[in-house]
Amino acid sequence: MLKFAWFAAASMFLFLVAQPIGSEGQVIVGVTLIAAMLGLWLTGRRGTTRTVVIMLALAVVCRYVYWRTTSTLPDPGDLVNFIPGALLYGVEMFSVLMLFISLFVVADPKDRPAVVVDDNDHDLPTVDVFIPTYNEDPELLATTVAAAVAMDYPAGHLTVYLLDDGGSDQKCNSEDPVAAHAAIERRRELTQLCEGLGAVYMTRARNVSAKAGNMNAALPRTHGDLVAVFDADHAPVRSFLKKTVGHFLEDPRLFLVQTPHFFLNPDPIEKNLSLFKSMPSENEMFYGVIQKGLDRWNAAFFCGSAALLRRTALEEAGGFDGVTITEDCETALTLHSRGWNSRYIDTPLIAGLQPETFSSFIGQRSRWCQGMMQILLLKNPVFRKGLSFAQRVCYLSSSLFWLFSLTRLTFVFAPLLHIFFSMEIYQASLQEFFAYTTVYMVANMMLQNYLFGRVRWPWMSELYEYVQSVYLIQAIAKVFLNPRKPTFNVTAKGVTIDRDQLSEIALPYFVIFGMLLTAAGVDALRWWNEPASRDMLAVVGLWNGLNLIIAGLSLGAVSERAERRRSQRLAVARKGVMELDGNAFQVLVEDVSSGGVRVRPLGARPRFNRAGSRTGTLAIRRNDPGGTIQTLNVAVRRNISDERGLSLGLEFVDLSLAQYRTIADLMYADSRPLEEFRDGRRTSMGIVRGSMRFLGWSMAYIMRGLSLAGRHGKAAPLRSELARSEPVRETMAAQPVVVRVPTEQNS
Repeated sequence: MLKFAWFAAASMFLFLVAQPIGSEGQVIVGVTLIAAMLGLWLTGRRGTTRTVVIMLALAVVCRYVYWRTTSTLPDPGDLVNFIPGALLYGVEMFSVLMLFISLFVVADPKDRPAVVVDDNDHDLPTVDVFIPTYNEDPELLATTVAAAVAMDYPAGHLTVYLLDDGGSDQKCNSEDPVAAHAAIERRRELTQLCEGLGAVYMTRARNVSAKAGNMNAALPRTHGDLVAVFDADHAPVRSFLKKTVGHFLEDPRLFLVQTPHFFLNPDPIEKNLSLFKSMPSENEMFYGVIQKGLDRWNAAFFCGSAALLRRTALEEAGGFDGVTITEDCETALTLHSRGWNSRYIDTPLIAGLQPETFSSFIGQRSRWCQGMMQILLLKNPVFRKGLSFAQRVCYLSSSLFWLFSLTRLTFVFAPLLHIFFSMEIYQASLQEFFAYTTVYMVANMMLQNYLFGRVRWPWMSELYEYVQSVYLIQAIAKVFLNPRKPTFNVTAKGVTIDRDQLSEIALPYFVIFGMLLTAAGVDALRWWNEPASRDMLAVVGLWNGLNLIIAGLSLGAVSERAERRRSQRLAVARKGVMELDGNAFQVLVEDVSSGGVRVRPLGARPRFNRAGSRTGTLAIRRNDPGGTIQTLNVAVRRNISDERGLSLGLEFVDLSLAQYRTIADLMYADSRPLEEFRDGRRTSMGIVRGSMRFLGWSMAYIMRGLSLAGRHGKAAPLRSELARSEPVRETMAAQPVVVRVPTEQNS
């Protein structure tokens, strides 16, 4: 049945594309195809229906490509128009190529269930947990290490290693006495942290090959059958190993089980546009659909964290690859080419942090972009021996995707050539534009919404691509000039912003917005004064108008909102007992972070002296085998009254290292809060409704961006939130310790 569906769809596709029809006929065919897509859309998104919808959309795309190739290019004899026209055409065809490749990847995404093992089974493979760190503060690390140590797994089968590149011998022996002292102190602090939490502190002699080198230095000094990797800010839930180890028992050639990256905080664009709690996260498109599509073709790749890998596979390949600055994808490419398999499960089993500022976000994406360009240039998957055809296409898709800055900026500036210089690089009448281009755009948007509707709202891809493109174009150029030059940079975390302000890298977005706004005015004047040119001026005016809307919303994306929160909250539902002013009462813990909790008293409203002590205790029963009751010292920072009554905002005070285990238990004992929050944001947004919302946001955030520009002008300096590490530092400074640290020389 499926083969027949493919044959029928392909036959219809070829028939429709080959028809020699004019603009009026194209409108009829296009509207018919779009209507058919809409009708099938209502019947489902899997199996035969999915195949036919994709083929119908591709028929529209190919009709557009045929017309674009045969009817719109300038005369080759007119070089002034032909050269930029040909460049624009080439960029469009690259976009079409990427569409075809991407559709191959996501044609049939694989929903793979978790394979749950019995954590009391002592025949399970042993697991080493690697937590690489460089400059993250002790409080952040304490929560991650405590969560990793608490994972459900047989006793003696799990060892957690904190791999510290910030306290290496090289750092401790730095010629800069201040830097050397800081490294020595960091080594001492983190050694005691690990001893207190039941983990192993490990460092190395020299900082070679960044994160890949750090983990490679640990491989010969550890012995677990499997290696779990968590970034320093990625804390696992207790069931992480229970839901991932079983896959390795099913497939002896499996080298990787990758899980999604779930984040407690919004990325800077979500934060600045106030969309975090209502809209699917930007990374949901990758983890919710694309990775599952890659998994169908045995091409799901390592994402650097939240993953479990087989040691024998890593050792066969010589460890984690470090030629590029995206060691994760590079390592997966190597192991796939050696015949190893990978799996992806779409269950959030870790919670991490995203960059807090727009500049940090751009820095992170620049590193990803440069690393994938390095893979394309230095380890091109097309010519890589050992890969299947599907794997080559999948890795090519993942690499070529990062060239979106070339296409996006071309589409932004191309209309200006006609508006300002009367260049004819896209030769089409207004009727042809609506018959071909508009139908093509509508079909494309429908297809995107059909495939990614629950994980990506209309126009958000265009916004994210645009705001990144302004700086990624420079990153790409540097890689092509010298593919081996890019170096690994740690993404800044723990940055606070004292007030609303513009990002320090906001200027180009205002300049481009000004150019597009000026172009809109010039286009309108020319349309009024040049009746003979109105068709083309209308075409480029509409094109420029779409770009202007996107550029307008980008002004909001670079308008930083104040961020004073030291740690991010996670909604939970755990009962406890609070004691305040000598009164004990039951409470429901509603949300928790590494810095505090919000609790709601249960039953009758408790009585306590508002003028009395504002410190008390909170007793929580942990979800460990013994049901340990742990008491946390808290201070009341806020009294909150709402329709459900009173709740209290509490801050943790005077924490011991052991109490970080309780905080980790509160946050990460159960994966359901992560799943509920993620699934609650996976909501569809129709094209019309989404487009109207996008337009409204653009208009509102143009005003906000211009207001901040007029009020503050230059951005205020950012500062790292060093205070967040003080509770741990005070605990570890209580008693001196003798530091015995394994390095390559003494292990």
